[in-house]
Amino acid sequence: QVPLVESGGGLVQAGGSLRLSCVASDSAFSTYDMGWFRQAPGKEREFVARVDWITGSMDYADSVKGRFIISRDNAKNTIHLQMNSLKPEDTAIYYCAAASRWSNRASDYVSWGQGTQVTVSS
Repeated sequence: QVPLVESGGGLVQAGGSLRLSCVASDSAFSTYDMGWFRQAPGKEREFVARVDWITGSMDYADSVKGRFIISRDNAKNTIHLQMNSLKPEDTAIYYCAAASRWSNRASDYVSWGQGTQVTVSS
Protein backbone atom coordinates (compact mmCIF):
# COMPACT_ATOMS: atom_id res chain seq x y z
CA GLN A 1 0.00 0.00 0.00
CA VAL A 2 0.99 3.58 -0.61
CA PRO A 3 0.18 6.33 1.91
CA LEU A 4 -1.70 9.12 0.11
CA VAL A 5 -2.61 12.66 1.19
CA GLU A 6 -5.02 14.89 -0.75
CA SER A 7 -5.25 18.67 -0.68
CA GLY A 8 -6.83 21.51 -2.61
CA GLY A 9 -10.50 21.14 -1.82
CA GLY A 10 -12.70 24.06 -0.86
CA LEU A 11 -15.76 26.13 -1.62
CA VAL A 12 -16.24 27.54 -5.11
CA GLN A 13 -19.09 29.03 -7.09
CA ALA A 14 -20.60 27.19 -10.03
CA GLY A 15 -18.49 27.71 -13.13
CA GLY A 16 -15.32 28.07 -11.11
CA SER A 17 -12.23 25.89 -10.90
CA LEU A 18 -10.26 23.97 -8.31
CA ARG A 19 -7.10 21.93 -8.47
CA LEU A 20 -6.74 18.90 -6.24
CA SER A 21 -3.39 17.34 -5.44
CA CYS A 22 -2.43 13.97 -4.02
CA VAL A 23 1.02 13.20 -2.71
CA ALA A 24 2.33 9.70 -2.04
CA SER A 25 4.94 9.22 0.63
CA ASP A 26 6.39 6.16 -1.02
CA SER A 27 8.68 5.80 -4.00
CA ALA A 28 6.58 2.81 -5.12
CA PHE A 29 3.99 5.37 -6.20
CA SER A 30 5.23 5.32 -9.78
CA THR A 31 4.32 1.64 -10.16
CA TYR A 32 0.63 2.15 -9.47
CA ASP A 33 -2.23 3.31 -11.64
CA MET A 34 -3.81 6.27 -9.88
CA GLY A 35 -7.38 7.40 -9.73
CA TRP A 36 -9.76 9.96 -8.30
CA PHE A 37 -13.11 9.01 -6.83
CA ARG A 38 -15.79 11.05 -5.13
CA GLN A 39 -18.61 10.44 -2.72
CA ALA A 40 -21.55 12.73 -2.17
CA PRO A 41 -23.78 12.49 0.93
CA GLY A 42 -26.12 9.54 0.70
CA LYS A 43 -24.49 8.24 -2.47
CA GLU A 44 -22.00 5.53 -3.30
CA ARG A 45 -18.39 6.31 -4.07
CA GLU A 46 -18.00 6.85 -7.80
CA PHE A 47 -15.15 6.86 -10.26
CA VAL A 48 -14.01 10.25 -11.57
CA ALA A 49 -10.71 9.81 -13.44
CA ARG A 50 -7.64 7.57 -13.66
CA VAL A 51 -4.16 7.64 -15.17
CA ASP A 52 -1.95 4.73 -16.21
CA TRP A 53 1.48 4.63 -14.60
CA ILE A 54 3.31 3.35 -17.70
CA THR A 55 1.64 5.02 -20.65
CA GLY A 56 0.11 8.02 -18.96
CA SER A 57 -3.21 7.15 -20.58
CA MET A 58 -6.19 8.83 -18.97
CA ASP A 59 -9.83 7.89 -18.53
CA TYR A 60 -12.77 9.90 -17.26
CA ALA A 61 -16.31 9.40 -16.09
CA ASP A 62 -18.79 10.76 -18.61
CA SER A 63 -20.04 13.26 -16.04
CA VAL A 64 -16.67 15.05 -15.90
CA LYS A 65 -15.30 14.47 -19.39
CA GLY A 66 -14.24 17.72 -21.00
CA ARG A 67 -14.20 19.56 -17.65
CA PHE A 68 -11.69 17.68 -15.48
CA ILE A 69 -8.07 16.83 -16.27
CA ILE A 70 -6.00 14.25 -14.40
CA SER A 71 -2.22 14.40 -14.47
CA ARG A 72 0.68 12.77 -12.68
CA ASP A 73 4.27 13.62 -11.89
CA ASN A 74 6.15 10.45 -11.00
CA ALA A 75 9.27 12.40 -10.06
CA LYS A 76 7.29 14.21 -7.36
CA ASN A 77 5.03 11.27 -6.39
CA THR A 78 2.05 13.50 -7.12
CA ILE A 79 -1.15 13.45 -9.10
CA HIS A 80 -3.49 16.35 -9.75
CA LEU A 81 -7.10 16.79 -10.72
CA GLN A 82 -7.83 20.08 -12.45
CA MET A 83 -11.55 20.71 -12.19
CA ASN A 84 -13.07 23.37 -14.43
CA SER A 85 -16.62 24.52 -15.08
CA LEU A 86 -17.66 23.10 -11.73
CA LYS A 87 -21.32 22.35 -11.08
CA PRO A 88 -23.23 21.98 -7.82
CA GLU A 89 -23.56 18.26 -8.56
CA ASP A 90 -19.76 17.98 -8.34
CA THR A 91 -20.04 18.61 -4.60
CA ALA A 92 -18.52 15.62 -2.80
CA ILE A 93 -15.56 14.35 -0.86
CA TYR A 94 -12.83 13.58 -3.37
CA TYR A 95 -10.40 10.72 -2.78
CA CYS A 96 -7.24 9.75 -4.59
CA ALA A 97 -6.39 6.08 -4.74
CA ALA A 98 -3.77 3.67 -6.03
CA ALA A 99 -4.43 0.47 -7.94
CA SER A 100 -2.23 -2.37 -9.11
CA ARG A 101 -4.36 -2.85 -12.18
CA TRP A 102 -6.10 -0.65 -14.77
CA SER A 103 -9.61 -0.29 -13.40
CA ASN A 104 -12.39 2.19 -12.67
CA ARG A 105 -13.82 0.07 -9.85
CA ALA A 106 -13.19 1.23 -6.32
CA SER A 107 -12.74 -2.36 -5.18
CA ASP A 108 -9.57 -2.66 -7.30
CA TYR A 109 -7.85 0.22 -5.51
CA VAL A 110 -5.61 -0.82 -2.63
CA SER A 111 -4.65 2.51 -1.09
CA TRP A 112 -6.82 5.54 -0.33
CA GLY A 113 -6.26 9.05 0.90
CA GLN A 114 -8.34 10.61 3.65
CA GLY A 115 -10.36 12.70 1.19
CA THR A 116 -10.81 16.42 0.58
CA GLN A 117 -14.14 18.24 0.52
CA VAL A 118 -15.23 20.06 -2.62
CA THR A 119 -18.34 22.22 -2.36
CA VAL A 120 -19.80 24.00 -5.39
CA SER A 121 -22.43 26.65 -4.68
CA SER A 122 -25.10 27.61 -7.18
